[in-house]
Amino acid sequence: MDTNSGNNPVNIGFSVPVIAGHESKKEKTIVIVNGVEIGGNEAVIIAGPCAVESREQLYETARAALKGGAKILRGGAFKPRTSPYKFQGLGIEGLKLLREISRETGLPVVTEVMDTRQVDLVAGYADMLQVGSRNMHNYSLLKEVGMVRKPILLKRGMMATIEEFLLAAEYILNQGNTQVVLCERGIRTFETCTRNTLDLSAIPMLKHLTNLPVIVDPSHGTGLRWMVPAMARAAIAAGADGLIMEIHYKPEEALCDGHQSLFPDEFVMLMNDLKKIAIAIGRDITLPSGK
Repeated sequence: MDTNSGNNPVNIGFSVPVIAGHESKKEKTIVIVNGVEIGGNEAVIIAGPCAVESREQLYETARAALKGGAKILRGGAFKPRTSPYKFQGLGIEGLKLLREISRETGLPVVTEVMDTRQVDLVAGYADMLQVGSRNMHNYSLLKEVGMVRKPILLKRGMMATIEEFLLAAEYILNQGNTQVVLCERGIRTFETCTRNTLDLSAIPMLKHLTNLPVIVDPSHGTGLRWMVPAMARAAIAAGADGLIMEIHYKPEEALCDGHQSLFPDEFVMLMNDLKKIAIAIGRDITLPSGK
């Protein structure tokens, strides 16, 4: 007999988090990003370039995201790169461009903060702060963003267990910031065909253990443009509260991760597929009129 079905507790080998767990709060947490609700009935799509490269690139890509039905614009102003010789982002100029394009398109902005010294600066421009995979174990940064009253997008570390991921979220929650969205973005395994191994089983597990919204990043989860649509569809079918995807108006010219960024037309087609899947499981994705 399956003892883990229904509402029976799952034998996970660790204690459910204190604040993020269902025992502390029965109802689901709805995270509000400048009017956009994550964690409700609608699956929210976040889209944009990996990095802010220029005004033209960000504006054209933001327009494509808006046309496809994205509700939040992503774009890195500060980029953590494995090699110190690769493009590191435009810094404060990138933040200014994000705010400018946000005003023009009406899309709220999420961007990564990499250091405790950047928190106030980034919070002054962004509607949501992202803590990236490499910083999931940066406890000083987690505490610092926990003191900022803006929503936080916390990405799972590339070699982090579910327990470690949830405890990282607790660092933020423990500082009083309850507006936290968890993001599964793939973990490092022995597999070399993909950039990471996208752990879609984390979606139902996280939603079983916590009241926090859970979204998925199929772009970093695979590292391959042609795989992104399949994993995005699978994530919505598995119950994700949304997706964060990379798109670029000219991926072949991108300074960062162009190989995993969707073309605008691909994004529009994918959004139509995602809406059908969302409806099939009792949820929705709102698309622009006529879509």
